Amino acid sequence: MMFHQVLQGVTNTLESCAALQKDFDRLQRWAEKNCLRFNKGKFTVLQLGRNNPLHQYRLGDALQKSSSVEEDLSMSQQGVLVAKKANGILGCIRKSTASRLSEVILPLCSALMRPHPECCVQFWAP
Repeated sequence: MMFHQVLQGVTNTLESCAALQKDFDRLQRWAEKNCLRFNKGKFTVLQLGRNNPLHQYRLGDALQKSSSVEEDLSMSQQGVLVAKKANGILGCIRKSTASRLSEVILPLCSALMRPHPECCVQFWAP
């Protein structure tokens, strides 16, 4: 099961940086309480703006890598990657399911494939 979580905020003061760090701490406690682990290597803090203090954030005891590169937000690249992943999942559903009845295929697609393009849509139209 995959979870996508976005923490965001304006961090132009030390207090606002501390508030965002508290959100990271709450997220970590929630994961521990629910026996989940985050792949911390996939976390990136995207820091935008000229007046950004470039604060270092941590998830648990690991410092998170930061990026100030705004090109990481390329819409076309994001859409292509999400479509490729959704198509791969659809192929797995086709190969592993003998039935072609809509009562079988639709719930599988809704549960396994649909969240990926929906994530991209939310990214494109917040």
